[in-house]
Amino acid sequence: MVDIPRKSQARRRLIRRVLYGVTALLVLSGSGWYVSHLESAVPSVELDKIWTDTVKRGPMLCQVRGLGRLVPEEIQWVTAATGGRVEKIIKAPGAKVYPDTVLIELSNPRLEQETLNAEWDWKAAQTSLEDLKITLENDQLAQEAEISRLESEYKQADLEYRANAELAKDGLIAEIDLKLKEATAERLSNKLKIEKKRYKAKKKSIKAKLDVQQTKIDQLYAIYELKKSQTDQLKVCAGITGVLQLLSVEVGQQVSSGASLARVVNSERLKAELDITETQARDIQVGQEVSVDTRNSIIPGRVSRIDPTVTEGTVTVDVRLDAELPKGARPDLSVYGTIVLDRLEDVLYVGRPVHGNENSQAGFFRLDKDRKYAERVTVTLGTSSVNTIEIRYGLNVGDEVILSDMTAQGGFCKIQLK
Repeated sequence: MVDIPRKSQARRRLIRRVLYGVTALLVLSGSGWYVSHLESAVPSVELDKIWTDTVKRGPMLCQVRGLGRLVPEEIQWVTAATGGRVEKIIKAPGAKVYPDTVLIELSNPRLEQETLNAEWDWKAAQTSLEDLKITLENDQLAQEAEISRLESEYKQADLEYRANAELAKDGLIAEIDLKLKEATAERLSNKLKIEKKRYKAKKKSIKAKLDVQQTKIDQLYAIYELKKSQTDQLKVCAGITGVLQLLSVEVGQQVSSGASLARVVNSERLKAELDITETQARDIQVGQEVSVDTRNSIIPGRVSRIDPTVTEGTVTVDVRLDAELPKGARPDLSVYGTIVLDRLEDVLYVGRPVHGNENSQAGFFRLDKDRKYAERVTVTLGTSSVNTIEIRYGLNVGDEVILSDMTAQGGFCKIQLK
């Protein structure tokens, strides 16, 4: 037998399927409409895990802060005055030194021989000067003796002439003899005058010769002193009172003239060098107050210099310290510095939020009185400082706001606090 399907049953099954489909479509459409009209769920945040602050009115310090280090105000780079070989290192880094403390001993045989030669040349020139003085003095004495002899002969001839002149008046001597006596006296007088002129010229010549020799001695002595100074500087000294911070040579090393051998710093005169972000450094001026935190104490100071260049996005600011350094302070010690730029009187301010730049607008979550909900408000910010920022519009005195990072709740206008 063959089963023959009934047409009425197939039709009823088709109708049921259509009804089921229409019903499901209506249910889904209604659910979507209902969900779309529900309010978004309010996110919740744990109150003890966020940072809040209350808006205040009053004076606000405008400050910037930077990490830095203590550096010496006085640094002495010790260099080699002349080339040589390092024979001995006397002091090690960290040692207390004074201006005449020997740090390193160098050797330079050639320089030492040149110093000896310069000393011998100088002393030989001195001996030559003494010999020249004796020779010139003997010449001068001989000339003085000649002048004395001529004076004696002239006086004798003059006396004879005068005596014969008296005899000639009485006719006791011939006229020719009187003329001869007169001529002899006159010849000796002229010779004496010439010799005296030669003596004066000789004295000037003697002085000139002695001056020339003395100049030569002075030149040789200057060369000797230079060589001796260079030889003395083979014993390299610190130059200042302080601490030997660095030695850059080893025993046996050959160094050239002008090479850096060591660095000495005055550890009692330190200053702070702060690295300030270039965007925050524009209002810094020389003389502004600074607080330097060494982690042991806070030292007051003032800005003494601002580096005109920017290095890797920061500006170096030098701070002169106005108080005694704490124990343990030493060069290269890390410090924090806070510079007071200005003091704003009678302004609204609040703690500086994680996100929010000066002279801009930012969204803050303001807590209600019961601290159960926080609602987003738009706030206009003004001048910022290290820990605070000025409020120009959007908040009032006594408002409590969230300063923590609320980026995760950025799409909500209201959050629940628990």
